[in-house]
Amino acid sequence: MIHQFDTVIVGSGGAGLYAALEASERSKTAVLSKLYPIRSHTGAAQGGISAALGNVEEDKAEWHAFDTVKGGDYLVDQAAAKILTEEAIQAVYDLENRGLPFNRTPEGKIDQRRFGGHTRNFGEGPVRRACYAADRTGHMILQTLYQQCIKNEVAFFDEFQVVDLIMTDTTCNGVVAVELATGELHLFAAKAVLFATGGFGRMFKITSNAYANTGDGPAVCARKGIPLMDMEFFQFHPTGIMGLGILISEAVRGEGGILRNRDGHRFMEDYSPTLLDLAPRDIVARSMLTEVRAGKGIRGDRKIDDYLHLDATHLGKETLTTKLPDISSFCQTYLGIDPADSPIPVLPTAHYAMGGIPTDVHGRVICDGQGTIVNGLYAAGECACVSVHGANRLGTNSLLDLVVFGRRAGIHIGDYVKQIDMPQVSAADAADAQSWMARLTDGSPGPHGGRISEEMQTLMMEKVGIYRTASEMAAAVDALQALRERYQTVRVQDSGKQFNTDLLEVIELGNLLDLSLITAASALNRQESRGAHSREDFPERDDDRWLKHTLAQLAGDIVRLSDKPVDTSIWEPKPRTY
Repeated sequence: MIHQFDTVIVGSGGAGLYAALEASERSKTAVLSKLYPIRSHTGAAQGGISAALGNVEEDKAEWHAFDTVKGGDYLVDQAAAKILTEEAIQAVYDLENRGLPFNRTPEGKIDQRRFGGHTRNFGEGPVRRACYAADRTGHMILQTLYQQCIKNEVAFFDEFQVVDLIMTDTTCNGVVAVELATGELHLFAAKAVLFATGGFGRMFKITSNAYANTGDGPAVCARKGIPLMDMEFFQFHPTGIMGLGILISEAVRGEGGILRNRDGHRFMEDYSPTLLDLAPRDIVARSMLTEVRAGKGIRGDRKIDDYLHLDATHLGKETLTTKLPDISSFCQTYLGIDPADSPIPVLPTAHYAMGGIPTDVHGRVICDGQGTIVNGLYAAGECACVSVHGANRLGTNSLLDLVVFGRRAGIHIGDYVKQIDMPQVSAADAADAQSWMARLTDGSPGPHGGRISEEMQTLMMEKVGIYRTASEMAAAVDALQALRERYQTVRVQDSGKQFNTDLLEVIELGNLLDLSLITAASALNRQESRGAHSREDFPERDDDRWLKHTLAQLAGDIVRLSDKPVDTSIWEPKPRTY
């Protein structure tokens, strides 16, 4: 079946819905999602969205931009960061005007709280910048934007898995998708396609990411020869529930929660004396692992699965109930404890991809180091890399990235599609996808993908995790190449057509294997430590050799690496101290 839309958005999280909202003002727009839209992972974002409103204390967009650049260990493109933080203020007020129920100050203004790495006056001390709706801010953003898209008569194709791009040279003409309800392939001809498919944390064993976060957009682009950018930088959030990875929001520390070791010591005093528990996430995660390695975890056994305590008992039940209700519920559901009475056992969890599909500030996909645009192809949100997060994202900047660049992409698409004729597509454009689906479901004997998935996740967690070395990453690259070879023999066990989740999981596994290989190869290549990329064999940041973005192109079993310059036009890179 062939559909025609001016604009096709792939992914129904915050970035996709905001882009759809803007594009639908001027074009016939469809959203394709493998989930029901308000089940998208944006809904799991808890703590807030950053903007220098200055409602609680003095703040400036310039300070916010500086914090973003410094927090990203100077791998951030600075002009893009300036756009992010200057447009943040209006973005938050737009969400408020569209109906988002933010928490309020006694005067009725949007309330704000502290978050890691956000400071006043270029690093003097912490500032209250995170605007929030209790600890379910992302959920509220999804609900608000979805309602507005329905109002704008956006067409939603729920439970459609995109498997291929329709391309002519450097022009995108649409996508090919599997309808999960029937197993049938659909072609969507479009003047513009935007990927907003979110992250790919499911490549790691312990992650805060939902099962659906399998990097579908970046993987499809990589297989079309589009290089992915800065894939070596993957953030581990400091406070995941021990053993599960389910997120305990940074908002707990923003409200005054304290990380403690087995002796009850507030150990962040030793690592970040100015910002303490609200240092950037890469610093806090490494500090926690250092404590565990020193035998100061709660069990004291120096093993990687030892844990630490996040102490919120002093905040009181009223604060936890009114400002952190979901966190309190998580602790009671998964741990059987009340955080008002007992500290929370936590360990770092794989959380956020700083890298992804390279774009400009309008969301247009770039296919090389010279800035060549892929006509009609856009990306926004976590799957994209406009490089406002650099080597380490600051908390609350993720939701901001979604709304600012999702909105900018949607506006640009609305203008672009007016100038373009509808591309002609035919069944022949689905030939590659048809062949892939036929091979997976041909009934031939072959292994199930589950074992390969487990091996991949363990490899990535143990060898491409918080601390990295050349020998372990080289071993990971070799092992991942072997897993990708084994994947070629995997077959779907379920022969049914309707809602074949076995087929979906095999498709997702292929995506994750490709992205795991690109991530490991990119990390092995970067011989320095910067932000979330921490090399024990190269412990220092090396601006002379490595102040540049990585571009990684997948060519069969090989990852070809190149680079592009970083925009340092506003602030000169300096040592990062907190």
